Amino acid sequence: VSLRYKKNVIKISSLNGTTGESMSLSVEERKKLAEEWCKRGHGKLEQVIVHVGSMSVKESKELARHAAEIGVDGIAVISPSFFKPKTAGALRTFLQEVASAAPNLPFYFYHLPAFTGVNIPARDVLEGIEQLIPSFRGVKFSGNDLMDFGLCASYSQPSWSLLYGVDEQLLSALVIGANGAVGSTYNYVGCHIKNLMSAFENGDLVQAKAIQFKLQELLKYAVQVGFDVGVNKQLMSEISGLTLGPPRLPVEPCSSAHAQSIKQKLISIFA
Repeated sequence: VSLRYKKNVIKISSLNGTTGESMSLSVEERKKLAEEWCKRGHGKLEQVIVHVGSMSVKESKELARHAAEIGVDGIAVISPSFFKPKTAGALRTFLQEVASAAPNLPFYFYHLPAFTGVNIPARDVLEGIEQLIPSFRGVKFSGNDLMDFGLCASYSQPSWSLLYGVDEQLLSALVIGANGAVGSTYNYVGCHIKNLMSAFENGDLVQAKAIQFKLQELLKYAVQVGFDVGVNKQLMSEISGLTLGPPRLPVEPCSSAHAQSIKQKLISIFA
């Protein structure tokens, strides 16, 4: 995961999110993962941000308190998705309640409408949120609505970060005002995304577009042959050489052959 700040790219670990299948893990499993990342990432990562969202506000607060105890650098929270908030005000109140359990930790709203089914514009959620949550520091925006993202950028406060999470649209988001990027494919194309961000920062839009187009070509192929969290996890294993294990049901495992076909496409595109 990369965050662009002026002319530097710093490494951040964003854990227990979508790629980490947090909603399929128990509270204790999520705590253990956060502890290990903090311990092993010390001195290697500039920041560790832990997602503590849950269907239960009580569990979210428990995870937020734990995150503060182990010394993470920030927490993120996604909207509940079974009993959904009906209004931006209801969602803000939920976020405020979770943030109150760790009032000194930088707090980020994780906007992921495609997964949560909560289609409240992120800009509506941000209205007045800095008064409700003094520790609020920004949004991980993983939606396709660039107008909504632009409205968030326009409203954004100087102390906030806008982290964009739709990998195939990153360059557009950078133009609008994204400060950085959090994406699942960056686990294996991170070096190319770093180059994209650097090219954009240096005003080289030709190079930035070339890299963005390559990622779009890769993802177009991956979606055509089949691409989800399980496939992405197996692809990460094939490329890194690390055994990451199978996904949790109901996500189905991916065959090595399937992931290898996407890996070979990646190699051919970015060669």
